[in-house]
Amino acid sequence: MQTSLPGRTATGAPLCDRLKRRFLTLARGGRMANWGIPDTRQSGYLLRMILQDRIPYDIHPTPRLPGIKPLNPAEWLQVDEAYAAQMAQRRHLLDTRRDAVLALDPQAVPAARELSARVLAGLPAGFTVTGTAVICPDGTTVARDANDPLGTLGRIVQEDLCLMEKRGAEHVLTGAVLCFPASWRLDEKFMRPMTAIHDPVDSYDADIARRVQRLFDGVRAGQPLWRFNAFPYASAELHQPRSVTQRRAEVDPDSAPFWRSERQCLVRLPESQAVVFSIHTYVVQSAAITAGTG
Repeated sequence: MQTSLPGRTATGAPLCDRLKRRFLTLARGGRMANWGIPDTRQSGYLLRMILQDRIPYDIHPTPRLPGIKPLNPAEWLQVDEAYAAQMAQRRHLLDTRRDAVLALDPQAVPAARELSARVLAGLPAGFTVTGTAVICPDGTTVARDANDPLGTLGRIVQEDLCLMEKRGAEHVLTGAVLCFPASWRLDEKFMRPMTAIHDPVDSYDADIARRVQRLFDGVRAGQPLWRFNAFPYASAELHQPRSVTQRRAEVDPDSAPFWRSERQCLVRLPESQAVVFSIHTYVVQSAAITAGTG
């Protein structure tokens, strides 16, 4: 895919003013760089990099798995400087690639609706919630749809949201809105238990699997938990699905242009007893890490 300078097409012709205004609108709230225009026959979407200025926690001490800490319930959902740009991409993916980014088992609909009520009741400052819609910090109005709880939430919050329900001895991924996967695919993990979900992860051995299952069993309503990961990346693209059959490319942390970190939270839903696994994705330039702001 060719890249080009802002305001010019891949062939060097000036972009029309209306298109440039669209870029600027999408850029509000998040920094974009290295704009390019992909083959519209494949995606019809204008590619851009969406970066935060910093990661709001120290990623330098590498925690041992699972690396869990208690979380203030009021701090679960976050809105950062990339909100408008990330949400523009999330809404686009839900409009054009819904089957790739959203899945819900019919038996998990009650849990999804409970999650929707929990999220709407706990939105941070900047949102306005009415009986029929949510006005978001970027000015977008999202209609509330009880028949599409995960799709609605995916248009409102930056977090990817995964529903884990106890089926037999393990928790199973029974629903998710996953717009920003980091090297995994929802269609390969949907309706699979924790051990199968983590099959390709070398560090996820039997001992870790038992500890994680005990952790999911022990999450209490009103007492959420959180952890983070952080990896060097060659690309700032947020939507990076990768099949288990594909080898993950090695990236040198000393020369990687970007670092990507997931703020992962575990929240128990009291009625369905489902555990919500939420993911807030940060992507920053490596300079932000070396400067100590990540």
